[in-house]
Amino acid sequence: MNNMEKYKKTCLLLTAAALLYTANGGSAFADNSAIHTSGTLEQQVEQQVQAVDTPTGSTVSIYLDGRQLQPETEPMLVDGTLLVPMRGLFEAQGAKLSWDAASKTVTAKKGETELIYRIGEQTAQLNGQAMGLTVPGRIEGGYSLVPLRFVSEALGSAVKWNESTKTVTMTSALPVNYETSILWGVNLRSAPDAESEAASDLLPAGDKIHVVREVSPFWLEVRTQDNRTGYISAKPKYSDYSSASLREKQADELIAYGMKYLGIPYEFGASPDQTQTFDCSSFVKRVFADTLSVDLPRVSYDQAKQGEEVSLDNLRKGDLLFFDSRGLDIGHVAIYAGDGQLLHTYSVKYGVRLENFSDSWKKRFVSARRVF
Repeated sequence: MNNMEKYKKTCLLLTAAALLYTANGGSAFADNSAIHTSGTLEQQVEQQVQAVDTPTGSTVSIYLDGRQLQPETEPMLVDGTLLVPMRGLFEAQGAKLSWDAASKTVTAKKGETELIYRIGEQTAQLNGQAMGLTVPGRIEGGYSLVPLRFVSEALGSAVKWNESTKTVTMTSALPVNYETSILWGVNLRSAPDAESEAASDLLPAGDKIHVVREVSPFWLEVRTQDNRTGYISAKPKYSDYSSASLREKQADELIAYGMKYLGIPYEFGASPDQTQTFDCSSFVKRVFADTLSVDLPRVSYDQAKQGEEVSLDNLRKGDLLFFDSRGLDIGHVAIYAGDGQLLHTYSVKYGVRLENFSDSWKKRFVSARRVF
């Protein structure tokens, strides 16, 4: 190292040492519970120099419900994640904080929500459920820094980031309406996928949940009353949640699945446990079970007792239509496929087929039922 390089480094170290001295002086809002960096003065200064290399680069403004927050130290932007001092962040959002200095573990409680996090780890515990962090928290300059978005959303706040103005806007959660009832024990999963991690306990029948959004025809993002968030099956067996958009998407999936069997041979009395042949009711039973987990009776006469009756003027894709046949008041069932078409099977000649809801079928029509 030449003399000029030594001179530059000495100036930098002296400047950083002054910063270190000022930072360690604390303030009215400082998080003094964090463990300070140990080592020689030069090691501490070197660490401070490294820390100066990773702040946001420009002042970040943070607002909660329209009120600007003043962090105890400058936030850091790490791989797209904003890290801020933990104490001010938790307390501003109404959480009670406790700190275990030995294990560097923070426990925050707000109402029914409990968040436990050990600084430096990649996961936290939210009401007993492991939650992953994109970037772990860290201790810098004597302050414990945690991911702003993760903590705020865990406490129920909505978070928005404006890149052009370097502004974070947080909105406290409004009282949640837990409008949906669980009908059948269902897993709360970490992703909208049956193979994803599930919570250790099922959401039991009778529990109330809030539906955050419809992810797909088969998955809902939900929040539980103990403030856990995750994904449950959207199939009608598991909850009483319903909407026009969800029903339409599920009906599209139902018809698309049934169409896979076009041309499969007709066999009266076909076993519902196989798909090589079908009769009218075994076909309907199979399609509804495989697509929506709706367990219908085996024969059309009993299927006609399920759900609620609807008129021909109010038919919706996925409704069941029943007809007289073979001298029986109800001896045939078809799925209404929309646009005046029937998806069903009744003939060795055709097998499973899609055809018009013609006048000849309308003359034999008995009733229509809606089962989802």
